Amino acid sequence: MSLDADHILLRRRMRRKLTFWRVVAVLVVILAVAAVSVVGRRSGEFTGSAQIARITISGIIRGDQDRVEALDKLAKSRIARAVIVHIDSPGGTTAGSEQLHQALRRLAADKPLAVVVDGMAASGGYIAAMAADHIVAGDTSLVGSIGVLFQFPNVTDLLKTIGVKVEEIKSSPLKAAPNGFEPTSPEARAAIESVVMDSYAWFRGMVHERRKLDGDALAKVTDGRIFTGRQGVELKLVDAVGNEQAAIDWLAKEKGIDPKLPVRDWELKSKLGQLSFLHLGAAAVLDAVGLPSLARRLEEAGTVQALERLNLDGLLALWHPSAAN
Repeated sequence: MSLDADHILLRRRMRRKLTFWRVVAVLVVILAVAAVSVVGRRSGEFTGSAQIARITISGIIRGDQDRVEALDKLAKSRIARAVIVHIDSPGGTTAGSEQLHQALRRLAADKPLAVVVDGMAASGGYIAAMAADHIVAGDTSLVGSIGVLFQFPNVTDLLKTIGVKVEEIKSSPLKAAPNGFEPTSPEARAAIESVVMDSYAWFRGMVHERRKLDGDALAKVTDGRIFTGRQGVELKLVDAVGNEQAAIDWLAKEKGIDPKLPVRDWELKSKLGQLSFLHLGAAAVLDAVGLPSLARRLEEAGTVQALERLNLDGLLALWHPSAAN
């Protein structure tokens, strides 16, 4: 009887291992196919006749040289007659948002360009949106959050509670300040505040220049608040309420683009970098090794999104409500 139980247990273990290696093999094949696909799509221009390029900016915005190169390459395409940029982003680093804005401005110098705000273009996402001469947003899309943020944890009281003291030797009082291990000095706070306000002035100046706002109209939209797409039209942060078709209509009316041209996706980054297609494979592996719900629980808990936010360095142009912390 014991031998039968041991035999059954052995078979189950072998079956689990076999399932695991099958999943690994499938993932390897997916990686290979994706790599070939990405190389094929990134190595040349669109194929076929004239068309409108569709690009998508989503999630946290960081510096991304591959994205810059892809946009510069799109600017040189002889087949793409115009570009529609879909944005759904709460922002990100100020440096990454500035880099993206500049790349989109270069693209707009060569191709008629319109932006469609799908869900959100806040903070750095709105910096990117302002690269276009025409911004379309849904009625309930969110835009704005014009401002700059610098956050750091201060664990001084916690360290006192557990009896830990951090010692340091530095060349000057403001080196690596604030550091979160000691109370922030007035001098350190003033130094950081000057950097934040200088970056805010840069952001505000961009809104003034690109959206032609000044005086009370500029002050009303640059206090850090977000607005709906409908409010954004009234405040001149958005040009029209609508979707991709509204952007196509504008391109046709104002830029002479044939509205019947097909709209085709242009990848800004390798799918291998996003790894989104591996989620199913990862779930299968977890299931094979007896942890079928771990990935789902992490995603439901917002762990991935939280880690992504924590991984941001420097000044942020990010819509960052307390509920998302």
